[in-house]
Amino acid sequence: MTTKIKKGDEVIVLGGKDRYDRGKVQEVRPREGTVTVLGVNTAKRHTKANPGKNVKGGIVEQLVPLPLGKVMLLCPHCNIENDTKERFCKNCGQGLATEGAE
Repeated sequence: MTTKIKKGDEVIVLGGKDRYDRGKVQEVRPREGTVTVLGVNTAKRHTKANPGKNVKGGIVEQLVPLPLGKVMLLCPHCNIENDTKERFCKNCGQGLATEGAE
């Protein structure tokens, strides 16, 4: 499955409990069809202390992947949603080339 969303892109969440939240893409998994967005869709996990591995116990927040269909690409120049197949903004016409893209 090919995807127009790449690592480092700014996206907006379209559904779920974090609807309309914005964040930067941290990881894209095209085979699973998921994307991990920084600061969005976090889950709390209770961990047990392990002194051998120097791990403290307590509640840890984890990022949970979102389906690709639940996020939309945002233009970094004008902050307008972009839902075209090409990687350029409809509003300002600038390309969406991101640094650090895979």
